[in-house]
Amino acid sequence: MLRPAADLLGLVVPVACAGCGRDDVALCDACRAVWCGPGARVEHQAGRLDRLDGSPPLPVWAVAPYRGAARSTVVSWKDRGRTDLQPVLREAVGREAARRRLLFAPGPGTLLVVVPVPSSPEAVRRRGADLVRGLARRVARELGSPCVPVLRTRSRKRDQVGLGARERGRNLHDAVRADRGAVARLRRHGVPVLAVLVDDIVTTGATLASCEDVLALAGVTAVGALCLAATAPPGAASRAPGPQAG
Repeated sequence: MLRPAADLLGLVVPVACAGCGRDDVALCDACRAVWCGPGARVEHQAGRLDRLDGSPPLPVWAVAPYRGAARSTVVSWKDRGRTDLQPVLREAVGREAARRRLLFAPGPGTLLVVVPVPSSPEAVRRRGADLVRGLARRVARELGSPCVPVLRTRSRKRDQVGLGARERGRNLHDAVRADRGAVARLRRHGVPVLAVLVDDIVTTGATLASCEDVLALAGVTAVGALCLAATAPPGAASRAPGPQAG
């Protein structure tokens, strides 16, 4: 029943693959495959996660490199109103969470929560939903842990898009805060609280580093992060071409 309905909708509102532009399909098999493989550790690509004090950076896993079909798909989902891509992307980050379930399993006497990286109210209004929170809920379901939006944004002068590593760090200074009520409710459990952060794209790592710091000040220890995609460091060559159209 769903396929005829989709075909009828395609006659009224022409659809193209969000990854490669192929006609009459929301996401072709080749572009969908980008989101199906196991992810990779990417914190070494995000220089702002390096604390420069010898301590290891926050472990971060990304489902796909942010290039080619993956980049086009995420941009369409975030900024072009392609809400039809949400099931695919939520499922992708959910599968990655399932692969890492044992790594994140809380020890006895601890509580594990899933914390979405906060989106600005302006971004939520523009997109019609908090897209990252939707990813976090899917991760929480896979990990069997609650999704707790502990973090909030303060107003900041500029959007992060197009900023370099240092500019992102300055832009994010004091841009993230902890929700006191949410923190108080976590503390009522009377046990150490661990957190898995969830975001859509990791670039320099400035956002994740800021969130990790704010959580630490609130008494919550970030143990890792899951993201849809990660950008390569400046000057890095692509290891593999993205899927081709058709």
